[in-house]
Amino acid sequence: MQHHRFLRWSLIVFGFALLPACSSYAPPAALVGMSREALVAQMGHPDTERKVDGGSRLEFPRGPLGKQTWFVYFDATGRAIRAEQVLTEQNFNRVDVGMAQDEVLKLLGRPSDTQALGRERGVVWSYRYDNYVCNWFQIELSQQQQVRSAGYSPSPECERRDDSF
Repeated sequence: MQHHRFLRWSLIVFGFALLPACSSYAPPAALVGMSREALVAQMGHPDTERKVDGGSRLEFPRGPLGKQTWFVYFDATGRAIRAEQVLTEQNFNRVDVGMAQDEVLKLLGRPSDTQALGRERGVVWSYRYDNYVCNWFQIELSQQQQVRSAGYSPSPECERRDDSF
């Protein structure tokens, strides 16, 4: 009985120890004014760095299955000025047919999943994101690296599987 009580309390303590790790997907709350080096020390190396508006932007895909991507913007002196989580329906709805692949990357960052289409017709990029209906956003890109179509569909990890034989 004593062993079970110890095991139960150990699991509870371990669970609470993981809570800060779960909340660490986002940049630090005191981000404004932070140096690039200090941010990278806290968040790890970014996936991509881009030059934007006289400064730069670091891109951090995060979370289980890549459901968050944080863009952190820096001014010309290398100090953080703001951060935003870009995997949102508002940003997905900005993707239009004919948009260049590079424009999509600048808007959303890298996809969480990529699949080649048969007969060299292009690729499908899939973006998982936090939502209540278990959708992901998919973009079909042509061989010319332009958006052919885009829309929402059920994410495969949420589809019901029939295991009966």
